[in-house]
Amino acid sequence: MAFQTLAFLAFLAVTVLLCRILGKGGLPAGRLMLLLCCLFFCAQAGWQGFAVLLPGAGVSFLAAPRTVPGKAGGKALFLCAISYHILVLLGFKYLGFLTGGAWSLPFVPLGLSFFTFQQLWYLKECRAGETAPAERLTDYLLYSFFFPSLTSGPILEPNGFLPQLSAPAFLRPDDRDSAAGLYALGCGLCKKMLLADPLGVVVNNGWERIGDLSAPAAWAVILGYTLQLYFDFSGYCDMAAGCARLLGIRLPVNFDSPYRALSVTEFWKRWHITLTTFLRQCVYFPLGGSRKGRSRTYLNILLVFLLSGFWHGAGWTFLLWGALHGLAQVAERLWGGKRDRLPAVLRWALTFAFVNLAWVFFRAPDIPSALALLRQAAAGGFALPRDWLVQGLYGKESAALGILLPALKPWLNTAKFCALFLAAAVAALLPGNTIRRMDAFRPTVWRAALLSLGTAWSILSFTGVVSFIYSNF
Repeated sequence: MAFQTLAFLAFLAVTVLLCRILGKGGLPAGRLMLLLCCLFFCAQAGWQGFAVLLPGAGVSFLAAPRTVPGKAGGKALFLCAISYHILVLLGFKYLGFLTGGAWSLPFVPLGLSFFTFQQLWYLKECRAGETAPAERLTDYLLYSFFFPSLTSGPILEPNGFLPQLSAPAFLRPDDRDSAAGLYALGCGLCKKMLLADPLGVVVNNGWERIGDLSAPAAWAVILGYTLQLYFDFSGYCDMAAGCARLLGIRLPVNFDSPYRALSVTEFWKRWHITLTTFLRQCVYFPLGGSRKGRSRTYLNILLVFLLSGFWHGAGWTFLLWGALHGLAQVAERLWGGKRDRLPAVLRWALTFAFVNLAWVFFRAPDIPSALALLRQAAAGGFALPRDWLVQGLYGKESAALGILLPALKPWLNTAKFCALFLAAAVAALLPGNTIRRMDAFRPTVWRAALLSLGTAWSILSFTGVVSFIYSNF
């Protein structure tokens, strides 16, 4: 059940209504209702996947109390539990890649990558004594299957989520939280439907005809994917945060204007923040972090980003993307303070250019295709993008404008292409973080009018919707 569907909006409305009513009458009843809704959300996406994930949550819930410091045999049980989750992830998501296509399983459970990292994070925190094991099975199942974050994150830190299930606001949000939740829900929907999906039209058209792209068109495809991925993923996270706030839960910030970053290191402090936090706490620090000398530090950075690339997808393109980001961070450390003395605009340009080029490998079906697009960007000639590049872009809106204002027809493709990229660039670089703005949100007439207009436009666009990109990872 994708977020950007009428079915999900109906599911959300029913869930919020029932949970709030039962939450006021008695919190255990509201908690149980929310859990049933979460389990239904997961099961309706595929009972086979649900049958894989549910035992995994049971393994973590039963193992965690027996792995805490001081428990006999705790370390061995901890290693067995995390091995179980890693083997399930490898088997369902990576078996085909690891065996060269000789063997593969017929499906991948919904949200398996996010689910697995949350289980590992919980087990690690309990083993270290930093998180108390969940006392109620309902609480742990809510942590594991909380529907707003189940398919594409953010990855939930146990200490940030579990205590909220006993907080006064849980299932009893006030009017400000409700208004902020609707605001984030609307913002995320607009990002997805009005920016990410239209940008995806241009990007997909370009990738289908790489050899016909001029250099400017190739760069438009590259930039288009950079912006598409951001609005798609951050739009999902905004919607997830909005859904959670309607239930009295606050999700962590997962994006903080990442394309403003002045270095690749800073980029990863702003992009997919919960993944960065998980990798730092659960992989980088256990490997030794920066405590074992410069060479070991660089090796640890490379290993972390290779893992990040592999987590995103079973393919050489993802591994290469991860390696590029790891090498870039090592290069920045070697460059040291000299880089910091460069003008800020130059540091931003270097960072943004690198991120754009690295995303090419993230998007490409294979490495030769990525190299072909980069070759067109470097030597494809200077012809302006052709009309086929924007074929299907805002199709319904274009047809309506063509009828109402026929004089615009000759300029319509150019106008909507330029308007889309300008709006996307401004929206990516200028506004503050949506989830941070929720805390200070105050409803006003003009905000309500704009958000209502954008939400209505987004809902009318549902018929041409595509899935969120990160739901594939």
